[in-house]
Amino acid sequence: MSTDFIEQLKQKIECWLAENLDTKRQGHTRRVRETAAHLAKRYGIDPEKADLAAMMHDMYRFHGQQEREDALVDRLGLPARYKGNLKLAHSKVAAAALAADWGIHDREILDAVAYHTTGRAGMRPLEKVVYLADAIEPARDYPGVDALRQLAEEDLDRACLASLESTLAFVRAGGEAVDQDTVRARDSLKEEINEHERNVHAGGAGH
Repeated sequence: MSTDFIEQLKQKIECWLAENLDTKRQGHTRRVRETAAHLAKRYGIDPEKADLAAMMHDMYRFHGQQEREDALVDRLGLPARYKGNLKLAHSKVAAAALAADWGIHDREILDAVAYHTTGRAGMRPLEKVVYLADAIEPARDYPGVDALRQLAEEDLDRACLASLESTLAFVRAGGEAVDQDTVRARDSLKEEINEHERNVHAGGAGH
């Protein structure tokens, strides 16, 4: 994407957010952008992509407008299981709409938007940044969030894993169905971390 395209896109999305999201969601989006920018800088990830994905991650989360969301699920050809489930649908709707209606086809950005709620197996660094930024932005207040923020400064993978584990525990405690993308994301990250540790130890043993 060219610089001109990105700047024009941002201006259009800023207008969209102001017209379609409530004040609370707009504030959340702004804080996620700031947190994603910090994490992108910390871990050497493209700051422009991080800002765009964070900016767009909740743009189709319409508070109290489930019918509008369900109509988008139908129009964009998404699975019917997303209808009636704003929490899970909004990220998938956003990614599909960004490709269909906004001319965005960068797979990294689309996946970062599509999986910012659940995570997925084999997450790219950009996806991890947006997922984590959503979980730890400054207004988030839940048990363990301060420790998670500290861990995010030290190890992106371990922070994402800790957040995924926390989400799974919370969902199970509430008696809700666990999204299998989150389970697969956790298992995949565990394997990534274990593989990294094995390589480090193997390298150390060779000296």
